[in-house]
Amino acid sequence: MDKKEIMGLFENEEEAQDILEKSRKRIDEIDNDLVNLISERTSLARSIVLAKVFLGMEIYDKSREEQVHAKVNKLAEDLNIDNDILSDIMDMLTTLNKNKQREILEE
Repeated sequence: MDKKEIMGLFENEEEAQDILEKSRKRIDEIDNDLVNLISERTSLARSIVLAKVFLGMEIYDKSREEQVHAKVNKLAEDLNIDNDILSDIMDMLTTLNKNKQREILEE
């Protein structure tokens, strides 16, 4: 899209400013939701690590992480999201969860 096409999208600066503010507000709401979901995801570490110990499993479960990545790769493709970046985010989330599991074992 060139600048002329972009300029034709808005009636005036006020409309563009309003859309910008509303979009930023919604992003802030989504960020809050994401942090809450990450917290909820991480809170499952206790039950996961206790079950793993009982089952004689290691904290790192290669097959599970491969399943998660395969699912996320498909979602990224379906939603037209950069797969490499989404994969990095999932790596960070699994690292967060594994670290929490280790912390629980050290209690």
